[in-house]
Amino acid sequence: MTSGTAADDPVRTIFELPHEPEPLSTLDEILFAHWKRLNIAPAYLCSDAVFLRRAYVDLTGTLPEPDQVRNFLQDSHPGKRVALIDALLDRDEFASYWGMKWADLLRIKAEFPINLWPQAARVYHDWVVASLRANKPYDQFARELLTASGSNFKNPPANFYRAVQNRQPETLAKAVALTFMGVRVEHWPRERLQGMAAFFSRVSYKTTREWKEEIVYDDPHKPGAPQEGVLPDGTRVRFTSDRDPRLVFADWLIQPRNPWFARNIANRIWAWLMGRGIVHEPDDIREDNPPLNEGLLSLLERELIQGGWNLKRLYRLVATSATYQLSPIPRAPQPEALDAFAAYRLRRLEAEVLADAICQITGTTEQYVSPIPEPFTLTPPTMRSIALFDGSITSAFLELFGRPPRDTGYESERNNQISAAQRLYLLNSSHIQRKLQSSPRLRALVPHCRSPEQVATQLYPLILSRFPHRQEMEAIARHARRVPNLRELVIDVAWALINTAEFLYRH
Repeated sequence: MTSGTAADDPVRTIFELPHEPEPLSTLDEILFAHWKRLNIAPAYLCSDAVFLRRAYVDLTGTLPEPDQVRNFLQDSHPGKRVALIDALLDRDEFASYWGMKWADLLRIKAEFPINLWPQAARVYHDWVVASLRANKPYDQFARELLTASGSNFKNPPANFYRAVQNRQPETLAKAVALTFMGVRVEHWPRERLQGMAAFFSRVSYKTTREWKEEIVYDDPHKPGAPQEGVLPDGTRVRFTSDRDPRLVFADWLIQPRNPWFARNIANRIWAWLMGRGIVHEPDDIREDNPPLNEGLLSLLERELIQGGWNLKRLYRLVATSATYQLSPIPRAPQPEALDAFAAYRLRRLEAEVLADAICQITGTTEQYVSPIPEPFTLTPPTMRSIALFDGSITSAFLELFGRPPRDTGYESERNNQISAAQRLYLLNSSHIQRKLQSSPRLRALVPHCRSPEQVATQLYPLILSRFPHRQEMEAIARHARRVPNLRELVIDVAWALINTAEFLYRH
């Protein structure tokens, strides 16, 4: 996009305010100084409509309802953006949406190649969501996962040691390093990986009389288990029979001075909210892949530790910053602008968020399938895609739009790139057309629409979370002359809006 101000083009007023951004926090001061050194002008602040939709989608994976759109846009209180962030962090959808993110990372999947089994997948996912809803301190959350023993049905965190493609100590160490250190141990010398793997060499499993139930436990007498391990920082630890080596590793990992633990989750949260990690990729922390802004990442680490490992506090710090409120329209042509976070990074809605948005708009539901139906895989029609507890439960829509298979825990498993097949599906599929034609929600709007202008004022807040622009009203009025009635106009406009980049992308 070219440089200029919102006043130069009336359409730009939809996306931004013609105001120079000012730092609101230490986070902003670090970035504003960084942009000045790079001679990059940050984008203008985004409009209220853009911020409302952005905050809802980024924090809850959900679109705002039309009444919420109207109330927010008509509210003149200067603190309304901060108040919105605080309200969204307390919503149940926050826990559901970020539970989805963690389910990807923790590989919560019942079937091949993870083979967690449906009942275990359900209780594991429920435990993750409950932990997020309660805002469990992150160090406690990680420690409970790393040190869990017992039944995979009765102690959900024990599934951390089952949600892997094999149970070799090196595989467990790889999962721990990727999840809690943001490290791909494939880059390590084999001796270093073996030193870390030793802490998980005594993890053992036994079955019970309950079908598919397993007990995870520490076996100090396991044949061939090493007597010594080496922590990733090089510290050697001698094991004893009376202390589970996983406890030693967990206590080392969650210390504030640990060089990986806080840095990893701070970088991930920044990447999840801003579209790119300060270290990129967000799960590839290593010495020869330095952060784009060391001062920024260090600040996030300190804030997390000083805040008692409160993850919601970190989300709030980012989401209430001036940086997060920047327009998606860069003011500078430099390719470095987006990498420096001088404008909000566009990216396509996740498959689950997009599926839920279409169902929300139309008042319809989605149908899911599982390769091995069991009572624990049944999903009610009202269940949202972001709340699916098992990566094996899916739909044709989710598969097409890049939902991750949850086989590895890598961020790159999720594909949010738009494709020709996806565009054709939204434009032409009978699935989308049936949702629009049979939509109880769109049908209920028709009595409130006595003119093309009213069609626009009803549909734009519902689908794009904003009011229509004059030129858009005129375009709808012109199209109205070619359709037989207002019901068909409602369906045509809804179909057109869900095929816009503005709907498909978070901005």
